[in-house]
Amino acid sequence: MSTRGAQAERLAAQFLQGRGLKLLQQNYRCRYGEIDLILQDADTLVFAEVRLRKHSNFGGAAASINAAKQGRLIRTAQHYLSTLAHIPPCRFDAVLLDTLENPSPEWIRNAFTG
Repeated sequence: MSTRGAQAERLAAQFLQGRGLKLLQQNYRCRYGEIDLILQDADTLVFAEVRLRKHSNFGGAAASINAAKQGRLIRTAQHYLSTLAHIPPCRFDAVLLDTLENPSPEWIRNAFTG
């Protein structure tokens, strides 16, 4: 992971924790892919994808979470859930950053369904 990517994930984690979510795991990896952040929001497990885009030439940060990426995230989340004794309600969120300098993250709850 790039230094900029790691910095974006740290900023996103701090942003979400500042809004009451509890960070459970960062950079969960399995054979299907990686989930940037796994958090607890009350009784809901949140799988968060962090996106940093320098330019919006290709649709910005949100557009980069396409159907193929969503499929990998869903399979990775299913793998994570298979390790739990109890499966809580879940959702997929996205935290979008256009810059690391003076960031103002955009938090999209339920960015897609799985």
